[in-house]
Formats: sequence, structure tokens, C-alpha cells
Amino acid sequence: MRTTPEFVRAVDFVGVPTHNLLTAVAFYGDTLGLPRSVFIEERNFAEFETGNVTLSLYDAEKMGLEHHVNRNPVALHVDDVAASRRMLEQRGVSFQGETVDTGVCHMAIFADPDGNALMLHHRYAPRETDI
Repeated sequence: MRTTPEFVRAVDFVGVPTHNLLTAVAFYGDTLGLPRSVFIEERNFAEFETGNVTLSLYDAEKMGLEHHVNRNPVALHVDDVAASRRMLEQRGVSFQGETVDTGVCHMAIFADPDGNALMLHHRYAPRETDI
């Protein structure tokens, strides 16, 4: 039972730190094929769209922040993990281990050029919740 009013409506963006904005822009745009919605090099950031969440690439140190690589993967939804993995491997992406089948989804983990963890993900079984 909820005891507080709902005020958070959605996730608008996920921050992805980089040391080299141009390399990151090429990776997310060319390698992953995500559409770019913003690129303001002089303000040290760019944004790419995934369909439901924006990935906001930014050079943290040039913005006066500490740079911390995200080691927890952002799960990128794909229709076919195996086919998407093969395509990315052909584009030079290295994966960490084999594709995992959890019994409800397939997952394949890799990283961007800065070491931020990403995952190809496809849920093939219905979600079960304990509500």
C-alpha cells in the first residue's frame, strides 16, 4: 500500500560519462545506430534516443564533476540478442562472456569506449510481479 503521493512520472535520461565526447558520439551513433537528438560540443554533451530513455553523454570533468565509469549495465532492448550481438561484433565490439539465458530473458554484456557497461537485452517470457 502506498503511503506517499506519486510524484516521479518517468526517467527522462540516464547520464553516461565520457573522457572523449567525439569518440562516444561515434560509438553511440555509428556503432550502436542510435539516433542523436542533441550534440553541443562546446557544452560537452550529446544525447541519443533509445525509444523510452535518453542516453546523455557528457564529459564530467569538463563540467566540473568527477568522472566515474558506470559498471552496472544499462539494458538496451533488442528484438534478437544473438543477431544484434553478431552485428556489433562485426563492428568491433567485444562482449564480456557468453550470452546469458536467465529463463525469462537473453542478455549480452559489453562496454562503450570509456568502459561504461551496456547490455543487449530481450525478455521473452511474461513479467511476473509480487504486487
